[in-house]
Amino acid sequence: SNPQSPISNPQSPITNHQSQITPKENSMNEQPYILIVDDDPDILEGILMILETQPYRLATARDGKQCMEMVEQDIPDLLILDLLMPRMDGWGVIRAMRSEPRYANVPIMILSTVIEDASYRRYELETGMAMDIQGYVQKPAKPTDLLQSVAKLLQQAD
Repeated sequence: SNPQSPISNPQSPITNHQSQITPKENSMNEQPYILIVDDDPDILEGILMILETQPYRLATARDGKQCMEMVEQDIPDLLILDLLMPRMDGWGVIRAMRSEPRYANVPIMILSTVIEDASYRRYELETGMAMDIQGYVQKPAKPTDLLQSVAKLLQQAD
């Protein structure tokens, strides 16, 4: 047992140390995770350029289907969502998010050319429910408007 103890002893503090660090980092320094969904690569690029100035973790999806697949893997702290997309539009994403308890509280910010009133009306006609979103930014978005809306929604979610 003697020759083993010098080996096993130095190891155990190291593993303990690591396991202590991980949860702390996750809760304290965890960057807000934002998923941006738009079928226009130029718009995605523009949004990324604006949000990359902030300490956010960013990911993108090109349509509602891909968005929902990614949400299943990793639930975002904020969803920035275009409405007019192929395969599954933004209204479909909102419906899917709000009908699944795990995602029901994820803040959703619409970023669209669609006029705000019209998009609410369409959702209500399609679902018979009020559109449960937290923010609405009209395209083309001013960087300051986008940054302010995102910061505000992340604060509220906290």
